[in-house]
Amino acid sequence: MRLAGGEIVVKALEAQGVDRVFCTPGESYLPVLDALLGSAIETVVCRQEGGAAMMAEADGKLTGRPGIAFVTRGPGATNAASGIHVASHDQTPMILFVGQVPTRFRGRGAFQEVDYDRLFGGMAKAVFEAAEAAELPDLIEQAFAIAMEGASGPVVVALPENALSGEVDCDVPVRMEPAPVPPSPHAMDELRRLLEAAERPVVILGGSRWTSAAVADIRAFAERWSLPVACSFRRQMLFAHDHRNYAGDVGLGISPKLKTRIAEADLVLAVGARLGEVPSQGYTLFDVPEPRQRLVQVLVNAGELGRVYTPRLAIQADPVSFAAAAADLAPSATPRWAAETNAAHRDYLEWSEPRPAETPDFADMSAVMAHLRGALPADAAILTNGAGNYASWLHRFHRFGGYGTQLAPTSGSMGYGLPAAIAAKLRHPDRPVICFAGDGCFQMTGQELGTACQTGAAVVVLIADNGQYGTIRMHQEQRYPGRVSSTGLVNPDFAALAASYGAFAATVSRSSDFPAAFAAALASGRPAVLHLKTDPRQITPARRLD
Repeated sequence: MRLAGGEIVVKALEAQGVDRVFCTPGESYLPVLDALLGSAIETVVCRQEGGAAMMAEADGKLTGRPGIAFVTRGPGATNAASGIHVASHDQTPMILFVGQVPTRFRGRGAFQEVDYDRLFGGMAKAVFEAAEAAELPDLIEQAFAIAMEGASGPVVVALPENALSGEVDCDVPVRMEPAPVPPSPHAMDELRRLLEAAERPVVILGGSRWTSAAVADIRAFAERWSLPVACSFRRQMLFAHDHRNYAGDVGLGISPKLKTRIAEADLVLAVGARLGEVPSQGYTLFDVPEPRQRLVQVLVNAGELGRVYTPRLAIQADPVSFAAAAADLAPSATPRWAAETNAAHRDYLEWSEPRPAETPDFADMSAVMAHLRGALPADAAILTNGAGNYASWLHRFHRFGGYGTQLAPTSGSMGYGLPAAIAAKLRHPDRPVICFAGDGCFQMTGQELGTACQTGAAVVVLIADNGQYGTIRMHQEQRYPGRVSSTGLVNPDFAALAASYGAFAATVSRSSDFPAAFAAALASGRPAVLHLKTDPRQITPARRLD
């Protein structure tokens, strides 16, 4: 089959089962845009490359296969780097296709030329550049394989103009699937031995490459062994919060009782969780390199096992394979710690109960969360957020009910919530998708509201507006009391801005007005923004500024 380079790229994506790509158009990859015109692949036109890359990353989280973004060379690539950073930290399968100058111009400082190896080398699992059209099929096949194998992550493929315009005879690559990495029988026998010897075990779930079936298997394992289960930072969807074994999330603003429970555990089983800075509470929950607790670490990437901590037992396995094996692991006697597991769940329920405040002049976020708990189906609604103190209300008070209901960046990337929500709504149009954003966070990618309106992605965006970069203000007050610097914001009328895009919009200045506004937003059937005027002094659920 004789094809031009742009056609090869699109045919290769079709062969991999890609049904949607996200892009900001650029002249450097016009042949691909032309080939997409006649393809069944949906092309989502974004307003900025960072938004396109974040949408692709979120799509990769939801599907388990690489999310796809196309951006132009130079500034397009540098803008997209924010999405690559999210995918790298979150271990999300993703492929970023980037235009490049003609091969014959490379190294001359040509217009918008960038060395992508140097730009993305520290974030991407691999960076490829096609010298000619004939190389494209193999490079794309490799990109899909690498993005999904082991610890999944982002891959960058550079597309020089000559490679996209050249014509060659070629075969379309076959569909790639990630290879399973099952745990060894010996490792599972050793895990059983450690569990039966334990007195105060805790399970922590995290990472990527999970599926709904794996989540069900882990639930069965936890039930059989009466284990308390916590979820790592922004991975709360891995265990239903109303389940009797759920103990809470190990992230920012951790419950003090859960923190103590993990610190005093004699066995910690970490499945997929790398236990980085945030879940380890600044590397204090687990001593480096020898944890006080017996640590069983389950990771798919052998290079990560023992890299920071020296585990008592290291198990190389992907979450799906491990969960299936764990579900078949039976205790020889009734576990001794069932009462402690029940107590852990009671502690979580108490910690996660919102306590609305009387704030007649503001919309109280605890009241918002209390209403959403009854208004949203916990096992179907998808909630997204970027970075900021506003997210602490979501993480603490929302009770996630199932796999695929949370999209949030462990990298702490501002602006993620809206692009992620758009990707989620396009992937699951019949499910409610709610984006949480602070006023500073929203303005990082707020222009993607135009993408939501253009595609009909009926997301509901809740903007918590306290007129400041609240997280930074909080740290300022801790380190430089009374010396506020560079954190105040003069904001637009977010409701008026949303209405100008064609979205449903309303301003909520009192908690009592939120239920009706939220119901109207959902019923509108179009993208919606609720501008929540929040108290700038209530900086977190537990802390108030003087």
